[in-house]
Amino acid sequence: MSRFLLRFWLIAVTAHFFALGTFSSGMAQEARVFASNYPLAYFAERISGQASLVHFPQIDGDPAFWEPGAADVIAMQQSEVILLNGAGYEKWLTAVSLPLSRTFDTSTGFSTNLITLPEAITHAHGGKEHSHGATAFTTWIDLTQAVAQAEAVHDALADAKLVPQATLDANLDSLRSDLKSLDGKLAEVAQSIGDSPLIGSHPVYQYLARRYGLQIQSVHWEPDVPPSEEMMAQLQSLRSTHPALWMIWEADPLAETVEQLAALGIASVVFDPSGNRPDSGDFMSVMEANIGALRRIAVSLSN
Repeated sequence: MSRFLLRFWLIAVTAHFFALGTFSSGMAQEARVFASNYPLAYFAERISGQASLVHFPQIDGDPAFWEPGAADVIAMQQSEVILLNGAGYEKWLTAVSLPLSRTFDTSTGFSTNLITLPEAITHAHGGKEHSHGATAFTTWIDLTQAVAQAEAVHDALADAKLVPQATLDANLDSLRSDLKSLDGKLAEVAQSIGDSPLIGSHPVYQYLARRYGLQIQSVHWEPDVPPSEEMMAQLQSLRSTHPALWMIWEADPLAETVEQLAALGIASVVFDPSGNRPDSGDFMSVMEANIGALRRIAVSLSN
């Protein structure tokens, strides 16, 4: 069988079994909006007022390194609105064909303000290598950019006419108000922290640092992996010029890691970017918890 015929056969078989329901993306029948990460899903749910309209796939780990399967791709292609984070977040995008008229890059409005990294960062975790790319992609932890992305979600939903315009407008106003409130709280606590050096456990806090004036330099640690001797040595080298007393984590680190850092005079705190759906609560409650974590740093540094 020729390569062309084999490829055609595989596509036909995939489509056939999808039609029969053999493949399952976990997408509800009524879902008509696809979101590539949880913040976009949350914004779409809030703005539409109909969570059942929105599909964000169940992903184990960071959605920035998700690899969609055949059923996921078909679900995306059949969606009436496809919400992307942009900024190089969707690394699978080059291998997937999506309808341009229904695909919306929510960071386009501030594309000139994206942070370009000096070089792509590649490292291994869980037996797999992943790259943080040449553009910082955790855009929404600058809450002014989160507002811009929420507005882009609103415009995409309005274009699709899935929900009455008045509903979209009112719900956007409510969400925008909430995000601006978070922005103000972050700015206030960051001012209390001032120029005190901080260490990020992972290079995902660039927009947080820039927006709120935090002095964060990052290492490449995972919360569920104990640091090696080499990693500890690199940390000590960093602290020779950046004497941080706090390390900010994406998730709770191992107890043994916390103890190792405490022995060096470094305390640990979690600032969860909330790229994936939380086990409890929602985007707002996670961000409120993050603000509380930074307040702990501010109080500690003031004593």
